[in-house]
Amino acid sequence: MSERTARVLLGRITGAHGIRGDIVVHAFTAQPGDIAAYGPLEDSLATRRLTLKVLRVTEKGVIARVEGVADRTTAEALKGTELWVARDRLPETDAGEFYHADLIGLVAEAPDGTLIGRITTVQNYGAGDLLEIRLEGSRRTELVPFTDAFVPQVNVAGGKAVVIMPTAGDDDGPSEAD
Repeated sequence: MSERTARVLLGRITGAHGIRGDIVVHAFTAQPGDIAAYGPLEDSLATRRLTLKVLRVTEKGVIARVEGVADRTTAEALKGTELWVARDRLPETDAGEFYHADLIGLVAEAPDGTLIGRITTVQNYGAGDLLEIRLEGSRRTELVPFTDAFVPQVNVAGGKAVVIMPTAGDDDGPSEAD
């Protein structure tokens, strides 16, 4: 596991809430209120540890209190802070489930073994996860829906994923002729 995937991004502080130093967090956890369940979190540089206490979950995000923060000014200074946790503190995934951090860096191969490129990020614009793949020998990237139709096999331990690249008009997956 690379240094980059040794930690996983769980959320981002989006602002202050109220005058007592509470914060609003955009959580990336399956259940937003679980963001504090993994113990103290670190900022992106691992220079600061933040212990959160979740107060409630709202449409704006998770309202939380940070240990040691007692006023709005201090809370506002945390805006934009990313909240990271060591990968080994997260529970194991079920079959067919993956942490985004485990997918980033995997080699993308066609079903016949031809190298396509490498997964650089996982995006989600509201309609499901998309793998962004930097094409081999190019600076270009392509977005591929992270569905069984386009990504029928993922082998995190082996460092690769089998990817069927979409063609124009592929909304539901490759056709039988592909």
